[in-house]
Amino acid sequence: MLKINEIRMDYEKEQIGITHIPEFSWTLESDKRNVRQDTWELEIAEDKAFEKKVCKSGRVNSDASAQIIPENVKLESQKKYFVRVKVTANGEETEWAETAFVTGILDNSQWKAVFVSAEEEADKDNSKGTYVRNEFTVKKPVKEAYVSVTALGLYHFYLNGRKVGNDELTPGWTSYRKHLCFQTYEVTDYLKEGKNAAGAVLAAGWYKGKMGFEGLEKSRNHYGENTALLAQMVIRYVDGTEDLFVTDENWSGADAPVVFAEIYDGEIYDGAKEIKGWAEAGCTAGQWKPVRKLDYDFSVLTGQGSGKVSLMEEVKPKNIFETPQGDLVIDFGQNMSALIQVTAAGKKGDVIRLDCFEVLDSKGNVYLDNLRGAKESLQYIFGEDGTITYRPSFTFMGFRYAKIVSFPGEPSLDNFTANAIHTKMERTGFLETSNPDLNQLAHNILWGLKSNFVDVPTDCPQRDERLGWTGDAEIFCRTACFLENTYSFYRKWLRDVEADQTEEGGVAHVVPDIISGNEGDNWLLEQGSHSAAAWADVAVINPWTMYLTFGDKEILKIQYNSMKNWINFMREYSVDYIWNYKLQFGDWVALDAEEGSYFGATPNELTCTAYFAYSTGLFVKAAEVLGCTEDVKEYTDLYNKVVDKFQRTFFDENGEMTAQTQTAHIVALYFELVPEKYKEKTVQGLLRLLKKENDHLVTGFVGTPYFCHALSQNGHVKEAYDLLLKDDFPSWLYQVKMGATTVWEHWDGLKPDGTMWSADMNSFNHYAYGSIGEWLVRVMAGLEVDEKEPGYKHSVIYPRMGGNLDYVKAEYRSVYGPVRSFWEEKTEETVLHVSIPVNTTATICLDAAKEVKAADGLNFTAADGFMKAEAGSGDYEIHFVR
Repeated sequence: MLKINEIRMDYEKEQIGITHIPEFSWTLESDKRNVRQDTWELEIAEDKAFEKKVCKSGRVNSDASAQIIPENVKLESQKKYFVRVKVTANGEETEWAETAFVTGILDNSQWKAVFVSAEEEADKDNSKGTYVRNEFTVKKPVKEAYVSVTALGLYHFYLNGRKVGNDELTPGWTSYRKHLCFQTYEVTDYLKEGKNAAGAVLAAGWYKGKMGFEGLEKSRNHYGENTALLAQMVIRYVDGTEDLFVTDENWSGADAPVVFAEIYDGEIYDGAKEIKGWAEAGCTAGQWKPVRKLDYDFSVLTGQGSGKVSLMEEVKPKNIFETPQGDLVIDFGQNMSALIQVTAAGKKGDVIRLDCFEVLDSKGNVYLDNLRGAKESLQYIFGEDGTITYRPSFTFMGFRYAKIVSFPGEPSLDNFTANAIHTKMERTGFLETSNPDLNQLAHNILWGLKSNFVDVPTDCPQRDERLGWTGDAEIFCRTACFLENTYSFYRKWLRDVEADQTEEGGVAHVVPDIISGNEGDNWLLEQGSHSAAAWADVAVINPWTMYLTFGDKEILKIQYNSMKNWINFMREYSVDYIWNYKLQFGDWVALDAEEGSYFGATPNELTCTAYFAYSTGLFVKAAEVLGCTEDVKEYTDLYNKVVDKFQRTFFDENGEMTAQTQTAHIVALYFELVPEKYKEKTVQGLLRLLKKENDHLVTGFVGTPYFCHALSQNGHVKEAYDLLLKDDFPSWLYQVKMGATTVWEHWDGLKPDGTMWSADMNSFNHYAYGSIGEWLVRVMAGLEVDEKEPGYKHSVIYPRMGGNLDYVKAEYRSVYGPVRSFWEEKTEETVLHVSIPVNTTATICLDAAKEVKAADGLNFTAADGFMKAEAGSGDYEIHFVR
């Protein structure tokens, strides 16, 4: 039995509104082992019967089942295309498997619509929502209809009274002047013959709303001063003719019942201001006025086929209780980015108000200080007597708790539901162990990702910041790529990383960059707004990590110039290959920092130069993958010079590191910057520094992600487990023991006595330290990528047992199918269960194996500290003695 389970396009099951030929991939299923694809065949057509083909590959002799990009395919805008694939393998042939995709507007010169606004110029500091609408006629039976939409601000688009699509916070947050996404929807079923109506509700969002943090002179209107809608719909009739319906100056506008909406501060909705039937044909209610046309550069528009924000999990409240101060509080049991949906009965003028927050203080009372200026409040005002269901539309909150400020009647758990909100990504990684605390840590890491992947990778979802800090995104990328299908998410965001690079190649601290060029009384702005080591290196590390995860050369091609420009920036501003530039965060919030400082004790020259070498080395690898031979030669030479300078500068004549910090030793080891003759001394130095802190870490953003790797890669798996399993301060499991449901910004965000770290920067939902997740997967569970055959085309399954764990289960749903590792310790043996996807292979390594008792058909041979065997696809169960 051989069959195709599913076809994907740019690694997604669904693509609606793309503006390029996607990469095709498919997963295969077989009841046999060692199955390798022999041929594939792919067709694309305009019709489901495949009579009007635009692509016919013929039978291709190849084992490639991913990264298939058909050539010379001509597509039309706003149109559905049907795709089918079949393959042969091991003498069997599959049936055709089918899928489809929809194009957006392929050429920006094809836009006939204009941006229309219901706001006046004087509304630039107004946070109200507005309606825009118009009517049109559907003349005859419709075959198909598609609409492409975007906005300056946020929008919900409606046809005949129905919201179109399930996306939220569209069009998302990009570097709007350089990159603005539009979304495309199939709307055939929304239309009817005769009079129809289209409309949208618009709000400030990231475009013109308040964004940033204290000290920025410009706190709002970063990209523009008025909201506006752009929409273009094609209607194709059964008889072959078509109509185009667009936003233009014939549309009308009015104020919406959303009287206030801001990302940080929440939303106020006044039911009395609703205009009944506003998005339906024949509406006569309300006071409508002509819209204004706004000019905008259409060349920055790009279609977004997937990776949009959606309402995801429903979270029911666990408890409603009264605090010692007398406040009524809802506990949802999970810190998250979410919107609360309220159902309640009330009378005209009654008010529902909920204020969201993360934690209770040491006395069990509402704690708001760490929100800084953010209000995180939702408010609904009844416009008439009756029962309503309300959920905010143009904001999001980071919280576990909500204070009930006002509510008609006696609130109960049934009145409230939280809808988690984040970019729609498929869960791909799963991890379970015999240790409940490790399982909770894995849960916290996952929810930290969900909470902070709201269109861009933010630092936190609750306070007046929520910015795309590049450092957090860089160190967490490998973990994120295991847990969720992040391809579309990162591909979109990396476009803005490049868009916001300086002319010299410097990379902004936050992307989209609202800091550069923004004057103000802020320590950050005074010292520099771009190009910090570990932060700016996101330009190289994230594309390379995506390549490893998906095997995708395309992302390297797309980001190549950005990667290269960042390396050139470091080279330009280095002095004799020592790199240090303006503001550096260094080992941010490390515990070895001086009292009152955020900056760790590891010298900036060391961390900067270490990253200079590391990123240059990765860029060389990317150049090799893409066949850029001249760059390989040039940047290999640069890499060797940086490494040589690092070694001569940061090691003394006795082989000791000049900086006696944990992080200095960690990055030197993990980035392979240690002279071979000093390697063991450096490892022993790290162990000594660990012992000095009673076997606890004191590392920050730079050292923490690689600490366990530096130990396990150098023969100290036991010490890595010991570090991982600490549960007193400071440690990952300390947060778990303190009741955390996400990862904190600070090791001691909440102290054992219930008091807080400084309120000015104390997020309890900050995913950066969740970067330990990649060690749990790559080492503890043993799921590793082979750089020579990335994307798990060839896997290395090498779990390191330890930590007194009875079992560890892990699964990664790769582009080829699920890769699984499940090890369990029995009384007299260790059992390893492995699953290898069809059309892939793996090297299976048995940690510290002395004897293989049952090899399940594999041939294991002895290696250095382990035994190994090569395996084809299939399921295996190996019994061995350690």
